This record gives sequence, structure tokens and C-alpha cells, in this order.
Amino acid sequence: MFNGKKTIVGVMLIVCGLIAGLVIASNFNIQNQSSAQAKEVSAQSRDVLVQLSNAMAEVADVVKPSVVNISTQKTVDTKDNQMGRFFDDPMFKKFFGDESPFHMPKKYESRALGSGVIIKEDGYIVTNSHVVKDVDEIKVILADKTEYKGKIIGADPKTDVAVIKIDAHNLPVIKMGDSSKMRVGEIVIAVGNPFGLNQTVTMGIVSAVGRSEVGIADYEDFIQIDAPINPGNSGGALVNANGELAGINTAIFSTSGGYQGIGFAIPSSMVKSVMDKLIKSGKVIRGWLGVNIQPLTPELAKSFGLKEKDGVLIADIVEGGPAEKAGIKRGDLIVSFDGKDASNTRQLRNLVANTPPGATLDLKVIRDGKEVAFKVKVGELPDIKQAAAETPSSTEFSNRLKGVSVQDLTASIRERFNFPAKVSGVIVTNIADDSAAFNVLKQSDIIQEVNRKRVNNVREYDSIVSAIKAEEDILLLVYRGSAYSYVTITGKK
Repeated sequence: MFNGKKTIVGVMLIVCGLIAGLVIASNFNIQNQSSAQAKEVSAQSRDVLVQLSNAMAEVADVVKPSVVNISTQKTVDTKDNQMGRFFDDPMFKKFFGDESPFHMPKKYESRALGSGVIIKEDGYIVTNSHVVKDVDEIKVILADKTEYKGKIIGADPKTDVAVIKIDAHNLPVIKMGDSSKMRVGEIVIAVGNPFGLNQTVTMGIVSAVGRSEVGIADYEDFIQIDAPINPGNSGGALVNANGELAGINTAIFSTSGGYQGIGFAIPSSMVKSVMDKLIKSGKVIRGWLGVNIQPLTPELAKSFGLKEKDGVLIADIVEGGPAEKAGIKRGDLIVSFDGKDASNTRQLRNLVANTPPGATLDLKVIRDGKEVAFKVKVGELPDIKQAAAETPSSTEFSNRLKGVSVQDLTASIRERFNFPAKVSGVIVTNIADDSAAFNVLKQSDIIQEVNRKRVNNVREYDSIVSAIKAEEDILLLVYRGSAYSYVTITGKK
């Protein structure tokens, strides 16, 4: 009996111990949870974030009134597009008639949206050229919802900048910034009307500066940003931390049609230069040297025997142009223009374009290993219509031009592809897949020089090329798409 009581007491003590342990553990856990829930952001971190948030909001408040919504309208004639011509084809009408379910109206109204930035209080607004191209009507909506009819003062497709005007006064003007001082990593804000959503603000950083050869405009010096921009943002403001205009948002790089983290803005320095000229005369007058230029690659430097790593190579000289009159020749390497280094084609092209026609400036080149200085009177860039060509038709060699077929540039070929009279040489009609020239030459290229020797016909071409050794790199001067350029054919494919 006594032993049974001892057993019962022992069990009760164990149960009480378990309950007490659970209570203690529970209390301990609650305390831990309470402790975790009691954690707070430090005052220092909170102050930094609040200051940043307030700063961004303040910048947005400053610039938003200067950004406008641009709505455009134009009449599209279906006879001018391929689909419209297809539906109007007599054979199509024979089967479906005029009332077919595929019938398209002769004309319809096309509408588009963009953005703009007020640059003068009396109604001048800068935007993209492509936003107002070929439109019949422009409607400008201010930040306060006031609507105005806009008119085009001038547009410059070469930079994708345009200026429009509305009949208004005392408008909020954005302060112009200095884009040359922008640094990679700097915080920027994009303001515009993506998809028609007025006064949208996004934030990001400068991803790169001096972007060129993007294929958006003839004169490119883009600021690359990661601040989200989408259709409708074109022509909107890119602003810096001071609330100043750093650029005009113009395009995105996308494989889907939407934003993918890469946007481009025209720098404010270029915008200001172009808009001032458009306001003054309705067009942009640019300087002109009369040369075709190309980058200096290591292969070209080797072929020309150049030690320089920087500079711009002259591929062709326009007959009677400023450069030819000054004594500059094809094959010269431009290293300096107006006392400024000419390190790449983008920089030189923009320097020349911004030079007033009639100005006489110093230009330095490397010729035969020596630096030569010239005085050049800059001309005015003519409005030259670009021409292009592509076609087919032979000689076989054991060097790096093996697999390249050429033929004489006959009168019929010249007429067919509208090659200028001054262009001479042999036309490339085919390049074999296994040729060393496969990724260098194209069908319809005109070869004018081989290793700095002039080529006028197939006979001269055969004579020069047949003397070239199998392992020797080959330097060619070719005419392609209305411009000359030097190319090298090496053993690398």
C-alpha cells in the first residue's frame, strides 16, 4: 500500500515538473517574441531614409509642373501602306467584294502620346522629333490639366530633338543642367507620361555616359539610365538631384517592347544647342569637313603602320569639300580638331557639327608617321540623300581573298543601283562561307583599293591580289551604303 502511494506521488511530481517546464518555456518564448517585435530601425538609418525620401519628393515637386503631356493626331491613308494596297487589289475584291469582312477604311485617324518639357515661360516646349513627326494636330496638356494647341517650331531628326510652341505665358520653366558633369552612378529622376499616365515619376541611376552607335539618331551622345521609362515617356525630363534638366528621355532598349532596365536620354548640352538653333531659325545648321570617317582599330593601325591608339581615320574625301581644299588626304589619321583631342568618331562628329560654318580652325593629322597641321575652313553640312545597294557575280586566289567573287562596275550596274559617278572599282558579288572575308565584306561592296593600291577593274584587281601572300593581312578600301571605309581581312574568322 505504501509503495503504491509512493508511485502515485512520484508520477504527480513528474507531471507537475513537465507542466512547470512548459510554462517556463512558454514564457521564455513569449519574451523572445516580445523582444523581437520590439526591435526598431535606428534613428540614424531612419533619418537617412527620411532625408532621401524627402529630397526625392522635393525634386519631383520642383520639376513636375514643367513636364507636359503631348497628344498627337494624324490621318493615315491606307493606300500608302502595304496592307491597304493588298485589300484594294482587284483580285482580292473579285473574291470578297467591297463589303468583305476584311474591308479597311480609305483613311483613319492615328493617335499617339508623348511628353515634353517647358523651356521658356512664353510657351516653348522641347520634345523628341519622333513624337511630332508628320502629325496633323498637337495637343499639349499642362500639369494643371490646362489644354493648348501646339505648333512645331522646328525638328531635327539627326538628334531626335524638336521644339513646339503653345500660346501661353508665365509658364513654369525647368532649370537647364550641365550634362557634361554627370557621373556614372549618379541618382536621376525621369518624369513623363508613360502610357498616358500623366506626371509619372521614376528614379534610377546613370548607367553610362557617351553612348553612341545605338542606331537611334545620326548624332548620338546618350546618357544611359536604369530609371524606368516606357512608351509615352519620349520627350520627358531626366533631372539630376538639383532638379535641373540633365537630358530628354528618348528611347529604351527592349526585346519585348516594354522597359527592361536600359533607357537612353539626349544630354542637356546637346538639347540646348539644338533647341536654340531651332528657335532662332527653325532648323539646325551644322559644320562640315567633307570627309567620311571611321574608328581606328588595332588591325587598321597595323595596316597603316600607325603607333597611335587613338584618332579618327579618314576613309574618303569629298571632292571640293573643306578637307580636300585644305590638303587633307584619304588615309590621314585625325588626332586633334580645334585644339581638342579627336579620340573617337562620335566626339569628332559632334565637334565638327557644333562648329559654325565659315569658321577656320586648326586640324592635326598623322600622315606617314608624322604629325601635320592644317587650317580648315569649315563648311555647311549639305542635305545629302543617302543611297544604298545590294546584289550578285570571279577569280580564285590562295590568300585571304579566296572565295571572294567580283566583277567590273559596269554602266548598267551603276545605273541600276544609283552609284555616284565618282565611285569606281570592282563590285563584290559573292563571298564563300569559308572565306576569311565572310564577316568582313558584303555583297554589293565596291572595292576601290587593295593594300593602298587603286583598283579600277577586275584586271587590276587580279594583278594586285595575285601578288599577296597566303598569310598576309589585307587592307581594303570599300564603298558601302553611300560611304567609304577601310576594312582589314585577317586570318581571324
